[in-house]
Amino acid sequence: MTDEIIHISAEAEINPGDLTENFIRASGPGGQNVNKVATAVQLRFDAANAPGLSERVRTRVLKIAGQRATRDGIIVIEAARFRTQERNRADALERLVALIADAAKPPPPPRKKTKPTKGSVERRLKAKAGRSNVKRMRGRVERE
Repeated sequence: MTDEIIHISAEAEINPGDLTENFIRASGPGGQNVNKVATAVQLRFDAANAPGLSERVRTRVLKIAGQRATRDGIIVIEAARFRTQERNRADALERLVALIADAAKPPPPPRKKTKPTKGSVERRLKAKAGRSNVKRMRGRVERE
């Protein structure tokens, strides 16, 4: 794990003290090695108590994390794509940084309300009246 603070944006940075790693056995390729060596990484980031996150980023990262976040506000990322611990560690850290970078993006601009044009309103009402007339004509025929 890196000993340097990872700067993501002006509102978000990861302090190495907020990260903990557990190595677990991975499933998948690896032959006999997979039963002996714990190559998969379980990276935990305490987002609820991380001093490097602003309040806006903290709430967004917990929302975006979804199932990966616990009730205590800890984000758990499991990486087992590769056969070596080093590559899995780097993969887990990259995924965490990408998650926080996504949460640190500014919100989209608010939607501008628009009115339909007069012509489109008239066309819609004319089409509605036409459909109404068609359905009315499908009714019973009355004899005189």
